[in-house]
Amino acid sequence: MPGIDECLLETMRLPGARGAALVDWTSGLALGTVGDPPGGDHETAAAEAAELARLAAEQGAFGPEDGSETVDPPVEDLILSNRDSYHVLRFVPTSFDSSVFLYLWLARADGNLALARIRLGEMAERLVLG
Repeated sequence: MPGIDECLLETMRLPGARGAALVDWTSGLALGTVGDPPGGDHETAAAEAAELARLAAEQGAFGPEDGSETVDPPVEDLILSNRDSYHVLRFVPTSFDSSVFLYLWLARADGNLALARIRLGEMAERLVLG
């Protein structure tokens, strides 16, 4: 089971990966970073991604429609795209009260969004925090 550093280094092996972070969406702090940050500053990128994550996770409209008990957070992942890149936020499920997500900045020209989404999900399940 990989820790934060191993998980982030594995994330950077994805085609088109430009940068990655593990972010606490409550505080907006980056718990670990690797690669280049969007905008040139890891802490600013983490805080801005946390705003987006918090907005999605706290809205009931984005929860499960099947009437099942709401899990925390109810959102699995978020994908934001612009002209040259994708920003993928994957929430990390934990057995304790946690509010973290993996954040991947992916180049659109050489990245594979489907593969990145699958691998981030696998990493989030294996990630060991603590």
